[in-house]
Formats: sequence, structure tokens, C-alpha cells
Amino acid sequence: MPRLPAAERRAQLLETAAELFAEHGYARATTSQLAKAAGVTEPIIYRHFGSKRDLFIALVRRTSEETIEFWEQRLAEAASPADRLSMLVDGNPMVHPRFHNAYRVILQAITEVGDDGIAEALREHMDTVHAFLAREIESGQRAHKVTGRYSPELIAWLLIDVGLGFGVLTAWGVKGHGTDADGGHVSDAIKRMLLGKPRKDSGA
Repeated sequence: MPRLPAAERRAQLLETAAELFAEHGYARATTSQLAKAAGVTEPIIYRHFGSKRDLFIALVRRTSEETIEFWEQRLAEAASPADRLSMLVDGNPMVHPRFHNAYRVILQAITEVGDDGIAEALREHMDTVHAFLAREIESGQRAHKVTGRYSPELIAWLLIDVGLGFGVLTAWGVKGHGTDADGGHVSDAIKRMLLGKPRKDSGA
């Protein structure tokens, strides 16, 4: 494999590791497997990441950055604060193909919370996501488009709690979750509560 600039090699190792961890889990995946999949030697991995743990933490942090980037791209076309929040409700990254491996890594990180470094990376991830959502909700409330019954912080946690649950059930392959017999979707209910009107173009 040709020699890559350091930044490109690091990105390639992260992408390959996400696939490996998603398939085998953190505990079973090895740096030897990663080196083989990436077409490099193990010393190359350790040149960029001090350990498998450091690589795993870097993946969690990369997911935070890419989630915010994903949302910002979606929201660029929104016409109003209400539309922005509606897009966020429909834009759960846990069920988007782009994040298929990334959020499986996040889910697996839950089993590693006994490790202080991994636990801290997870807290940072959730704090980043929460802060972004809270700012969007506050903007919607200032524009009188989003209910002011609850604080932006509390609504942001509501969206995270529901989004995580939806993502986990999707990863488990639970059929029909989040819907009812009439075709209603949990995202419609959330938007009705927050925005006061239903939407029929929900996408989880």
C-alpha cells in the first residue's frame, strides 16, 4: 500500500477500525486484524494511536464531529427554526446508513464504561450532541415556533433518550417499533408535541 500523509493514514485507520469494531466488537478485535485489513504493519497503527483503547476513544470523538457535521449539512436547507427542529427529529444518525459502523461502535462503548477514558469520551459525545440540540431548541423557542413549556436542556435530553432507544431497537432488528397500526410514527408524535403540528414525511 502506498505511503499516505499522516492525516490521511489516520483517517484510513479510523475508518477501517470502525468496520472492524462494528463486526467483531471492541474486546475481540485486535490490532493485528486492523493492520491486516488496513494493509499496514502494527507499528504504523501505534505510530498514530498509542493503543487499541486510544483508537477506540478517537472513534467515539470522530463520531461526535461527524454527527454535528451531518446535522449542519441537513439544516443548511431549512427555512425556519421549526423546520430545523423537524429535520433534527427526522435525522437520527443512529439509523442513517452513513453512520452504520460509527454508532455500533458507540453502542459497544457502553460495555466499556468501566474504563475511565472510554467513559469520559462517551460523556463528551453526549454533551456535544446535547449542546447542539439545546441551542436549536432555544432558537425555536425564541422564534415562538417550539413549545416553551419545557427548557431547551430538558427537551434536548428527551430527543436524545428517544433517539438512543430508537437506534438500539433498530440495531436489534425489532420490526415495527416506533409505529402504530394507523401508520403513525414516534417522530410524528415528537414533532406534534414540540411544534404543534404533525408531519407525514418522517424518517426516524
